[in-house]
Amino acid sequence: MLRLVLATLALASAEAMRSTAFRRPARSVASSVKASTAVTPLPATVKPGVVSGKGLMDLLQHAKDNKYAIPAVNTVSSSAINACLEAAKKFRSPIMVQFSRGGGQFIAGKEADNTNDAACIAGCVAGALMVHQTAKLYGVPVVLHTDHCQKSWLPWFDGLLEANEKHYAIHGEPLFSSHMLDLSEEPLEENIAICKKYLERMAKVDLLLEMELGVTGGEEDGVDNTDVDNSLLYTQPEEVYEVYKALSSVEGGMFTIAAAFGNVHGVYAPGNVKLTPEILHNSQAYIKEQEGLDDDKPVFFVFHGGSGSSREDIRYAIEAGTIKMNIDTDTQWSYWDGIRAYEAEFHDYLQGQIGNPEGETKPNKKYYDPRMPMRRAEEFTVKRLGEAMEDLNSAGKVKPGDAHAVPDGARVSRPGSCDPTPLRSHGRARAPPAAGAPRKGRSARALPPAQGVEAAVGRLHLKRAAALVRVRPGRRAFDLVRAAPTPSLFARGRPRSDTGRDHND
Repeated sequence: MLRLVLATLALASAEAMRSTAFRRPARSVASSVKASTAVTPLPATVKPGVVSGKGLMDLLQHAKDNKYAIPAVNTVSSSAINACLEAAKKFRSPIMVQFSRGGGQFIAGKEADNTNDAACIAGCVAGALMVHQTAKLYGVPVVLHTDHCQKSWLPWFDGLLEANEKHYAIHGEPLFSSHMLDLSEEPLEENIAICKKYLERMAKVDLLLEMELGVTGGEEDGVDNTDVDNSLLYTQPEEVYEVYKALSSVEGGMFTIAAAFGNVHGVYAPGNVKLTPEILHNSQAYIKEQEGLDDDKPVFFVFHGGSGSSREDIRYAIEAGTIKMNIDTDTQWSYWDGIRAYEAEFHDYLQGQIGNPEGETKPNKKYYDPRMPMRRAEEFTVKRLGEAMEDLNSAGKVKPGDAHAVPDGARVSRPGSCDPTPLRSHGRARAPPAAGAPRKGRSARALPPAQGVEAAVGRLHLKRAAALVRVRPGRRAFDLVRAAPTPSLFARGRPRSDTGRDHND
């Protein structure tokens, strides 16, 4: 009944918040956030790699205190995971790697037995294990999360909790950092009761619960809310308070709230989505008043359906205590756009295994190697995530003096920068060869810009990088590796291999 009464008032309240009485300050929010340049170091509890428990809560508090939100990116492959971690390192930002139920099934394989969500569970667990193995190599804090879980999907959620409990029994920490329950389609009382029950179980293994209030419009991962009643797109402060009271009563419970304020999954033409982040500000003030708290922002908010949002709306939501924003639609496009650009650049080399503009008998293996378009997709996604990190004000928050700073020799790149991250070999960096210079044993035709062995190696281990400079006579070390990633985005030239081996292997 409470949910029904509140829903009938929601639309009128949302319009009121956009009226003069609730108008946001005239001062640019983007400027106010950017003006806060004094960033505190990350807490010592926030270690390199996957963070959970106290380390996770300290990271979220750091985000709230320093007015930034962490990008949470849906991933469906190891390549997408790599792009997230690379972007986090390149732009010195914390990152959240998250899996959906459908994404987990895709990782496991669409033909894998999915009885009782077995494939959905196994795929998410496999992705999480990969992140645990690789995240520390990037020197940034990583949050492992799973996305929307509606009531009919609770077997998937239960399977993930069992995996966490087994991992905790062995390692003293959960496999994931957090999970989301999305019971927003259920009555408010049932939503809160189920979330509280699960939080009591999750608190025993240091897991954080993200819950949803209201409905995020649009369509994502098989859940279609395109025709939902508009009143459900706007959560009321009283609803947020009910959740806060119930979940705060759980001993050791950690939780965030995805409160709807007009959010819509997907990307739409300007003007079609009306965000009302004032709802978040009003909710914080309401809870502070009701509980008599000193904290101006007692709730950790989550921003769903953020693709295509203006920087002003994003920053204003951050001002209200938003510490996480989901990203899926935009990175889906960036990944595809990289593949599309690669095919367009090398179209004539991708029409058969043999034969291209260089000759009828020339092999094309170096062009259709799946790693080539996938790497281009990663590069485009890294660039797009860099732009998101700027919007979320999270870029540069991992400082060199922090407990888990990006390794020596790395430097912060800005979105769109063509500077590759230099690596070190035997304590010194090699100078890049001159771009376009002819080499012995080769024709004098123009070559793609070279950035040096260390830069070209990219993600290869330093040991392999050192070995690459010792090549047999007549071969260039640069021939054995691909070109530096960013300069090759738009410049035509031969694709390079990530393997450090000849393309004809």
